[in-house]
Amino acid sequence: MSSYSDRTPGSARLFSRAKACFPDGITHVGRYLEPYPLFVSHAKGPRKWDVDGNEYVDYFGGHGALLLGHCHPEVNAAVARQVERGAHFGASHELEVEWAELIREMVPSAGKVRFTSSGTEATHLAMRLARAYTGKPKVVRFLSHFHGWHDHVAFGEQGGPGILPGITEGAILCRPHDVEQVREVCASRSDVAAIILEPTGATFGQVPCSGDVLRQLREIATAAGVLLIFDEVISGFRVSPGGAQAHYGVTPDMTTLAKILAGGYPGAAVAGRADVFEPLNYRGEGESLLGPRVPHQGTFNASPVSAAAGIATLRILRDTDAVEKANRTAETIRAALNEVCRRKGSPWCVYGEFSAFHIFTGGATPEDIYAGKVPYTALKGGTPLALTQRIRSGFLAEGVDLTGWPGGLVSSAHGEAEVEATVKALEAVIDAVG
Repeated sequence: MSSYSDRTPGSARLFSRAKACFPDGITHVGRYLEPYPLFVSHAKGPRKWDVDGNEYVDYFGGHGALLLGHCHPEVNAAVARQVERGAHFGASHELEVEWAELIREMVPSAGKVRFTSSGTEATHLAMRLARAYTGKPKVVRFLSHFHGWHDHVAFGEQGGPGILPGITEGAILCRPHDVEQVREVCASRSDVAAIILEPTGATFGQVPCSGDVLRQLREIATAAGVLLIFDEVISGFRVSPGGAQAHYGVTPDMTTLAKILAGGYPGAAVAGRADVFEPLNYRGEGESLLGPRVPHQGTFNASPVSAAAGIATLRILRDTDAVEKANRTAETIRAALNEVCRRKGSPWCVYGEFSAFHIFTGGATPEDIYAGKVPYTALKGGTPLALTQRIRSGFLAEGVDLTGWPGGLVSSAHGEAEVEATVKALEAVIDAVG
């Protein structure tokens, strides 16, 4: 197979310029790639093209934001209309109300909504609200689950460089989906404000979770007077139009949303029980007006352009079978790629649910993974970085762009041609790498 470097001299030239501007020459840790990252010029539907004119089936999907694929005409038209009217009013506007009304209609937990600019900001605000509302300092979270890069959730129990130890003390880390450990924590302590988790498991099911776990956590949280927070930054509007909570029938107290929420543009939100949002309210005492107990700013909260894209996207997801189509295509991809692994005698397997697929190189079957026979440390971060880099560059050489897990997120724009191209790419990659 031709090498990634042979195909991408334009990316190499841009990388030499980028290294003078950015640490490691990149603007996001997930875009790191040896010997250099891919530089893309444009995209459409399930495909994108690099600066050398090479075409790729895209499974990065805007880091999961593009369930409808790139440049959906209805989303593009909504954005173009809004750009002509203004990008930032520094004031309230009708689109933010319409956007929030759609969220409240579609997401079961959404009594009130507060917009932010990113998923990291949303989880940060949700945790702050939980502490302010309950008057308690601790938040329970699961190892391997990702809730953004702010100090309260970054890295593991000991934190990391640049993170104050006092901040990490506010988190109680539990083994992934260990219901009994959470039950013991909530029963033995009176200082727990909330439990936060990705309801599909870490990285959209890379470390799988189940509906039964969610139901038990809901019962534990209710009994202990603890808030349950679902981080649906990835799963929101992707598992189903109402997210994982609608699919599993488990309603959290708060939900964090981003990515698909804004149709590929910057935008995120916290949604949840109306009473939990009370700390954000202005309030009066006698003749005095007092500010919120939890002030919340954000220059680009509910940006009109993002709102326009989000409204167009959510209407399509509400009114069509786009979510189911993406889920069905991903199921077809998983089955086809596992058939390649079996035919090639490879120890690799492909697993996942909904519109995702994950490639596991550690010599197990999907059945082993869902039976809990594979440690979470092997599923997430267990494949050597050098191997994941070789897998990704191998797929790129065959015209397929995977995420760095390695794996992919499927859109409603992916179809039979993309499945066939992905199968062909895996065959070549196994021959070269696996």
